[in-house]
Amino acid sequence: MRVIIQRVARASVEIEGKIKGKIDRGLLLFAGVGPDDSEDDVLWMAAKIASMRIFEDKAGKMNLSVRDVEGDILLISQFTLYASTKKGNRPSFNGSASPEKAIPLYESFHRQLTAIIEKAVPSGDFGAHMKIDLCNDGPVTIIMDSRERN
Repeated sequence: MRVIIQRVARASVEIEGKIKGKIDRGLLLFAGVGPDDSEDDVLWMAAKIASMRIFEDKAGKMNLSVRDVEGDILLISQFTLYASTKKGNRPSFNGSASPEKAIPLYESFHRQLTAIIEKAVPSGDFGAHMKIDLCNDGPVTIIMDSRERN
């Protein structure tokens, strides 16, 4: 599983001209599922992200998690995180999991995040064309891959 984490002052997702979800201070997550991912990857990723200390404390140090600051999470599915640009100029997306595999794991990730932060986690729609509006705070952007676990 690959996730791009952006610390945001605000973010929203629009589908077919309507706002589907929006948050204020918190994390915008772009999540992609790989063909070898499992529930173990989902559990690890959700716990790691919810505990990641990337919000500033009173001393200005990144020492607080999204839970510590009572922040929000907006979750967006993004299979393009598994793009391969090795050959030619058009990316190949064969490295991402099929929808039959990816959707249940994405939905599990959504449930896990909701349970861990103990509040609703708005999200986009899997496979939909979405417009994402965000104000990155920092900027802080982190890339995680459950295969690397670092």
